[in-house]
Amino acid sequence: MSLKISIKGTLWVVATPIGNLADLSPRAREVLAEAPILAAEDTRTSQKLVAIRQTPPRWVSLHEHNEESVVKRLIGLLGQGHDVALLCDAGTPLISDPGYRLIAAAHEVGIRVSPVPGPCAAIAALSAAGLATDRFFFEGFLPARTSARRRRLESLKQQAATLVFYVPARKLPKALADAAAAIGTDRLATVARELTKQFETIRRASLGELADWTAGDPDQQRGEAVLLISGAPGAEPKPILIDALARELAAELPPARAARVLSRVSELDRREAFALVEALNRKNS
Repeated sequence: MSLKISIKGTLWVVATPIGNLADLSPRAREVLAEAPILAAEDTRTSQKLVAIRQTPPRWVSLHEHNEESVVKRLIGLLGQGHDVALLCDAGTPLISDPGYRLIAAAHEVGIRVSPVPGPCAAIAALSAAGLATDRFFFEGFLPARTSARRRRLESLKQQAATLVFYVPARKLPKALADAAAAIGTDRLATVARELTKQFETIRRASLGELADWTAGDPDQQRGEAVLLISGAPGAEPKPILIDALARELAAELPPARAARVLSRVSELDRREAFALVEALNRKNS
């Protein structure tokens, strides 16, 4: 992008409530009360979060179908010194929502991007799921087609980290049945539905039990849900064999470059990696 900017505004990335409006942080409220331009996927939904202002904000709709053209307009406004607040319908922008192109474009032209942290359905669900949280794999939404969904679930069967998916609650029975078929009916999982709302439900059981439960209870098929599946037992990633990797890198690359790559993919610092590569080169010379 060739746009030249002299006076720049700030692009605020504002997290909003996923259900309970009381979860809007004081800082988020302040940014939404002062930013002259507010960009949102559905401006009608987001307007409910903004108090009446003496000078109403300029609302800009930003979604996957218009993102390319709107990004150019917003970058231009930021370049003129106007602050822009980016928010999504619920939760943290960019987490399975549009906005990536805007953030990337802002960085490219030197515009300040600042997060205003807050609710995120995936993190909220993970905190209450009763599954391992030291490592997790966020997949977002699964494919809509049954065959593609099962293939994707099967590809994740041996993942050691806790799996996290966004699922419209109406699709929970099918998603859970496919997960049980692909991963195993006994694998422990949690359904977190309608988080922070009046009919919030969080249930931890096997995939098979959860599939039967959601299929038999129409109330569990309403709203939005997060599905979390425990990682594969004993599926720890294989450790990098440092000496073997260093030997291959030393044989294929100049020493400095080999050391740089080795340092990036291992726990060695640059000096340790270079010393190992040099030692291997001397041994092989």
